Amino acid sequence: MQDTLRGSITPEREWWDLTYYDLNIKVQPDKKYIAGYNVVHYKVLKSHNIIQIDLQEPLEITAISQDNEDLDYNKIGPAYFIILKKKQVPGEYNELYIQYAGKPKEAVNAPWDGGFSWKKDKNGKDFIATSCQGLGASVWWPNKDHMYDEVDSMRIAIDVPKDLIAVANGRLRDTHEYEYGGFKLYEWFVSNPINNYGVNVNIGDYVNFSEVYQGEKGPLDMDYWVLSYNLEIAKKQFKDAPKMMKAFEHWFGPYPFYEDSFKLVEVPYLGMEHQSSVTYGNKYLNGYLGSDLSRTGWGLKFDFIIIHEAGHEWFANSITNKDIADMWIHESFTNYSENLFLDYYYGKEASADYVIGCRANIQNDRPIIGYYNVNHEGSSDMYYKGANMLHTLRQLIENDELWRQILRGLNTEFYHQTVTTKQIEDYLSEKTNKNLTAFFNQYLRDIRIPTLEYTIKNGELKFRYIDIVKDFDMPIEVEIDGKTEWIFPSSEWKTKPFEGKDFKIDRDYYIYSKEI
Repeated sequence: MQDTLRGSITPEREWWDLTYYDLNIKVQPDKKYIAGYNVVHYKVLKSHNIIQIDLQEPLEITAISQDNEDLDYNKIGPAYFIILKKKQVPGEYNELYIQYAGKPKEAVNAPWDGGFSWKKDKNGKDFIATSCQGLGASVWWPNKDHMYDEVDSMRIAIDVPKDLIAVANGRLRDTHEYEYGGFKLYEWFVSNPINNYGVNVNIGDYVNFSEVYQGEKGPLDMDYWVLSYNLEIAKKQFKDAPKMMKAFEHWFGPYPFYEDSFKLVEVPYLGMEHQSSVTYGNKYLNGYLGSDLSRTGWGLKFDFIIIHEAGHEWFANSITNKDIADMWIHESFTNYSENLFLDYYYGKEASADYVIGCRANIQNDRPIIGYYNVNHEGSSDMYYKGANMLHTLRQLIENDELWRQILRGLNTEFYHQTVTTKQIEDYLSEKTNKNLTAFFNQYLRDIRIPTLEYTIKNGELKFRYIDIVKDFDMPIEVEIDGKTEWIFPSSEWKTKPFEGKDFKIDRDYYIYSKEI
């Protein structure tokens, strides 16, 4: 039941539309304790008297009010069902004031197991960060914790011990040092829609450096917040950031959050795609913590966390799945962005080497798409298998400029929106002028990989697909004595004259083959 309350658009969620969060939080590192409030602004879509707000234990809501009247609630797990006294009139805008406090869940293995990371830097200073993808933002602040409804804008105010700096999403609007108590307030403002898990707080002995990137929409502020003793190494390693921006604006269109700037923020875990506040913990190494996920050498040409997590600004933060079951929309396109980065700087063969090399990481254990309405994501194959699916689709289009325009078009059509798999599938089918239903059923909803069975005898090539879904008939390119030809396999045996000696299947198609 709790999975359903968390993962579905309940009656207590669907009657109101988020407009603004005003989140205020005081962080006390010595106690691993937080306290604060969130003012939830919303528009009434239809009349109702119960509103659902989520906050995970051990945190507790300590007071709830509307128009200065205290409100009662019923609680089931992390879901608070608040009984409203004021009549909720469709079209009107209301506010809900929520106070909360406690010791939030501590992240065991951030960012995969989220919560608060309470760490120390090598000088013994507090080094703190939040991460909450999958687990939900309600692990550290009260909100409407479902992907389908994004707030239009947001204020994030953080009180921290005055020897530390707090960095959040958007732009730093103000700071205020208190005369007593030893704390300092950092007020950040996000002017674009933002999903809950993209909201973050990072606290440390930070220093800042910045640059202005001349992008497709004009000057873009790029800010970097790193631990004081890492300033010089960061200035060198973060040169990948403007390189990333140049490549991704080429492939995907303008960076989606010019108004809020782009930031890289050092954290005590690997990293996460927090919107306009991408967190970084890759130890200033190229590759993934110094290793090449593709085993080809190409993965060491860039800092994995800078490229991958920043790719999420387009796919996850601007285009966001409505249900976590469709998280492939975030991860497949972003994993694929890694080889598009290589394509931009090193060419098509390098990018193909990389994405094909990553096939060794595919497990084919369960479908890429998860179960709907229960906060359930699909297989981790959404990364490498998803990227190879998109790489395969690029081959079927046979037109790299059209493919680029399709990727850019996705970021125009679904700019700052929450979307479903069907919307993405339909868009790709329409723009490629191909019926991709069976293609997506095969790669997103089935664990089998199409296998081309073939035999060559007596001047004839005989071939068919096995391990496929209904109606799967993807054409592929083959090489016969060095010359490229298309063949059109299906579940039925087909034949064609074969007068050559050498037969080779184009490696860019994610299929298996078996000579029989």
